[in-house]
Amino acid sequence: MIKEKFDLKNKVAIITGASKGIGKAMAQGLAEFGATVIVSSRKQESVDQVAKEFSELGFSADSIECHVAKQEDRIKLIDKVIEKYGRIDILINNAGTNPYFGPISKMPVDLYQKTMDINVNSAIELSNLVYPHMKKQGGGSIIHISSIEGLHPSPFMAAYNISKTALLMAGKNQSIEWGRHNIRVNSICPGYVKTKLSAALLENEASRNGFLKNVSLGRGSTPDEMAGLAVFLASDASSYMTGTSIVNDGGLMNAPLIPMH
Repeated sequence: MIKEKFDLKNKVAIITGASKGIGKAMAQGLAEFGATVIVSSRKQESVDQVAKEFSELGFSADSIECHVAKQEDRIKLIDKVIEKYGRIDILINNAGTNPYFGPISKMPVDLYQKTMDINVNSAIELSNLVYPHMKKQGGGSIIHISSIEGLHPSPFMAAYNISKTALLMAGKNQSIEWGRHNIRVNSICPGYVKTKLSAALLENEASRNGFLKNVSLGRGSTPDEMAGLAVFLASDASSYMTGTSIVNDGGLMNAPLIPMH
């Protein structure tokens, strides 16, 4: 039965940056399909609130504080999950940041490094931490949340663009190295999603109209419109898919060179 392939019962999933936005929506999606979700973010009170909300809905949820840029937090996150649940089946590297908006020629080194540490390096290192556990248990699914900004350049977003491109290639390299252990690694590239990270772009009418004029569906997306892809990539429904990226952008990347009238 195809429907049964989406079943995530007895699966343990870690989602970083899951206190709000896309991360929270993906965590709820996995929980609705039966997974035990570990809601992770920088502040314990924030993830506790989300886990409490999920539990009240009848889902299996836990919460662990983790600032992904800190090595000790990354190690603690994985160790705590293994100690309590004995396995990790799904890792969604969703935590991200974009602290600098400006020309590449004036990009501060410290903000560039912060962007790379949170958006790329943390995902690589968390993946490396779960790798031996997934290998031992016979497989797993790692999902990186990249962006369409990793597929095309955007003015004044160089650090973010570079980090999201690097994340896509990290996933491809992981997939060719770890596929023989039945560990699948894929990426999702959202378009303009209504989250805190994109608020400055989508709340200003002029910039919003400028960005959305090339979106076929004529609007930004909501976080829960990304959750279905997470369920698909986390489950056996995508058991033959690895090393790929799925664009979910309302048609933005298909924008014609000559504007439609």
